Formats: sequence, structure tokens, C-alpha cells
Amino acid sequence: MSEGIPVAPVAGASLAGLRTGPWLVVLPIALITAIPVLVVLSALADPDQEIWNHLWQFVLPELLGNTFWLVLGVGLGVTLLGVSLAWLTAACHYPGRRFFSWALLLPMALPAYVTAFVWLGLFDFSGPLATWLRDEFGIMRPPPIRSRGGVILVMTLALYPYVYLTARAAFQGQGRRLMEAAQSLGLSRFQAFWRVALPMARPGIMAGLLLAIMETLADFGTVSVFNYNTFTTAIYKAWFSLFSLPAASQLASILIFFVFVVALLEYQLRANRSYAASTRASATPSRIRLKGWHAALATAWSSLVFGLAFALPVWQIVDWASGIWARDLDERYLEFAWHSLLLAGLGALLVGALALTLGYAQRLHPTSAMRITARLSTLGYALPGAVLAVGIFIPVAWLDNQFIDTFGLDGQVLGGTLAVVLLAYCARFLAVSFGPVESGLGRISRSVDEAAQSLGVVGAKRLWRIHLPMLRVSVLTAAALTFVDIMKELPITLMTRPFGWDTLAVRVFEMTSEGEWERAALPAAAIALVGLLPVMFLIRNTEHANH
Repeated sequence: MSEGIPVAPVAGASLAGLRTGPWLVVLPIALITAIPVLVVLSALADPDQEIWNHLWQFVLPELLGNTFWLVLGVGLGVTLLGVSLAWLTAACHYPGRRFFSWALLLPMALPAYVTAFVWLGLFDFSGPLATWLRDEFGIMRPPPIRSRGGVILVMTLALYPYVYLTARAAFQGQGRRLMEAAQSLGLSRFQAFWRVALPMARPGIMAGLLLAIMETLADFGTVSVFNYNTFTTAIYKAWFSLFSLPAASQLASILIFFVFVVALLEYQLRANRSYAASTRASATPSRIRLKGWHAALATAWSSLVFGLAFALPVWQIVDWASGIWARDLDERYLEFAWHSLLLAGLGALLVGALALTLGYAQRLHPTSAMRITARLSTLGYALPGAVLAVGIFIPVAWLDNQFIDTFGLDGQVLGGTLAVVLLAYCARFLAVSFGPVESGLGRISRSVDEAAQSLGVVGAKRLWRIHLPMLRVSVLTAAALTFVDIMKELPITLMTRPFGWDTLAVRVFEMTSEGEWERAALPAAAIALVGLLPVMFLIRNTEHANH
């Protein structure tokens, strides 16, 4: 697959320029993220009083309230599930622990909007569960799934793996000796967990929690399925229902403020991560052996979460897809799949090339200014896709108007093309590729560069003959993660794609918007299958790190 990553024509030319002017290639990459952010924030500097009066009177109170309760509920939910399961699989021994230690990560393969429409299809008033409860037990009004509690529950089940992953790594670094030392000082097992183990794992837990909160703020598909109004749905409606791009940009500027606050908190926690890492030196593989009802409770809790978050949605998708594929699978699905694969492939190649260029520039010129520029270039992952779509569409529309006025053209040149979609992907997913590439470059010793230089292998030749072969696994990981993220991506594709150019994710959105749960299962199954790729990568790397 490394041969399939054409970084040569794109990155090679750029990398050649690094020797004479690194900023000439790095600054344009940073501008891909900076321009849409500045465009959106500029809406605050030039407020439209009429639009703001309308937003404050009719829109913002509901959006602020819904967003507050959603972030609070999901935050509490993912913390409860993630921390409890991380502690059980990392520090305890109970029946099924080895299976659950990796299986509890599998919900990451399912987009949250897929889990959402499966739950609605099963638990809605006319769904099979509610019907069974009425027929068998006479329960006429089961708890409504179309509610704030319903969307919080579904998003908690979809996003808890972020906290589980980071908290588990923190608990594994502590080992059993820490608990034994606390208990030798007179603390009970529960007191030792609450007063010693949990505070020491706090940086890891908070890092996962903030990631889950950012995903909650950025989510569009899940809240759309539940018809639960948040900033992302309001931005979409302002643009496509009210045809008011200024209103969309005003709403996006408010959302971007909340995202920056969360991103700043996440950055501060990264700076404190050495506290958790230092404890890993005392790690020991021994675990607390649970017996009797404690062991049964641990197995039941792990089984319940795994069943609700992964097994149940997958079983239902397969069931629906098997009943609809013969009638629904036609040449249109080949077109949807081709569009998804084409966008994901082109996006992964382009984003990978930019990440490699950025990472290599940082290695060749490890200055503070270069590191800050690299961090600014990767901020797009913290921004919702709807915000980036608005921020990119406005300057593209301005450019199109200039072309039309200057050259007397009949229509748009850039708007509604794949170039705009790919540009938005670059701004959104550069961080996904940059992380593995930066990590891989960090593992290549400087002595390798010095040895190559002594043999006359420098510049682009050193990259092709020495660094790229050593970066093969890192580049493959970056490409796989970006490919699958783009396959699942919904708001950017929905808002910037050419007219009638639908993908599998857009097909899921259209079917769920009409309540056609069964017909949404087929494209959802294809997306879920592809989504398993990065999760298996993650599981394998995690297991290797733990042994």
C-alpha cells in the first residue's frame, strides 16, 4: 500500500523547496486551516443587528440549553462507562477480561449516527421493543427514546471508548503495587481506588473526556436523526433551509468559541501528561482477582455495555441489510460506494502528503515558530465540519464572484466542485495524519541523518531512500485512519459536495431523515465494515504497547 500513496509528485516537489524556503511550503498548509477559522470569526467583527436580534430571540436560547445539557449528560455518561470499564480490564481479573479489554473498543468503528438510527428503529413507539412490551406486559408508554435522555444515551454509548482508551492506559501504568501500598496504610479497596488510583489517572481520564466533548460539539448526524437542535443543525438549516449564509456564519462563530475553550483545556492537559507517564515505570502485570458476585457483576457490566454499544447495533444492521439488499442494491449503490471510495482515497493521499511535508519541515527546522505553525495547522480537527464548511464556502463564493465579474462567466468555477470538498477535508483531518507521521519521524534517530549526510545522501534523496522506508508503518497508519474518517464524515460532504454527488454517508442521512431505517442499513453496513480497519490498527498497537 505504500506504493499506493503518491506522496512523490505532491510532497516531493514541496519537500525539495524546504532546503531554500521552508515557510513557502509550510505557510500555505497552515492557511488551509487558518482562512476558514478567520472567515468565521470575522462574523463577530461585522455583526448584522437584524440577524443577531432574530438569533437571540428565537434560536440561541434553545441551542444553548440543548448544547449545555447534551455536553453535561454525555460528559457524565462517558466518564462513568469509560472509567469503570477501564479500571476493570486494566487492574482486575474476572471471567471474559481478556476479550472485553479489546472488544470494548469496537464501538469506535460505528459512526454515532449509525448507532442513533438503529436505536430509534428498535426503541421508538412503533418499534419492535415497544410493541413487544405493549403486547406481552401491557406497558403502553415505555420511556420515550425521542428525547434528550435518548440522544445522551446513544452518544454516551458511541463516545465512551475515548475515555476507556486513555483511562485504561493510565490505570495500567499504576499496577497493583500502588493499591497494595494504599491498603497497607489502612485504606479499604474502594478508598484506595477513590483516593489514590483515580486521582493519579486524572490526566488520562480528562484527555479522553475532552475528546468526547469535542466530538459531541461537532456532531451533526446523531442530533439530526433525533431532531435535537444544536449549533451544527442550526448552521445547516440556516444555510440550506433559510438560504442565509450570514446567519450560518454568525452561529458558527459562537460554536467556534466553545470549541477553542475545550481545545485550550485539552492542550493544558497534554502539557501535564508527564505526571501520568512517570508512573508507568512502576507498572506490574499482576491484577486484583475478583471472586464470587464481584466477578459476576464485572462480567455482567462489561457484557451489557458491549452488547448495547456494539453487538445490538451490528446485529440489527445486518438483519435489516439482509432483508433489503436484494431490492435496494442496484447500480446507484455502486455509484455511492465509488464516490465514497474516491473521496476517501483522494483525501487520504492529499492529507497524507501535506502531513508528511509538515512533519518533515518540522524535523529539518525544529524551531519554536515551526512547531507553533504545525500545531495551528492541525487545529482543524477540533472544529466541527459544519463550521469548516461555512468558513471555506464563503471565500470560495467570493472568488467565484470575482471570476464572474472579471471574465463574464455564466456560473461558478470553484463552488460545487470536489476541490472544495477536498480542501475542507484537509483542514479537518490534517491532525489525523500528522500525529502518526510526527511520531514516526520522532523515532528516527538524528544519527541516521548524520550517517546519510556523511555518505552524500541529503535532501529529497535522503527522504526517499532512508526515511520513507522507515516511516512505512506510520504512513500506512495515517492513511488508514484518514481514509476511514473521511468515509464516515457527514456534514462537510453534505454541505460542500457537487449537486447530486451522493456518498454512502449522505445516503444514510437521506434515508434516516425520511425514517427509512431499513434502507439506511445497507450503506451503514458498508461504512461500519470499513470503520473496523483503524480500530483493529488501534487494538493491535495498544496490545503491543502493553506487552
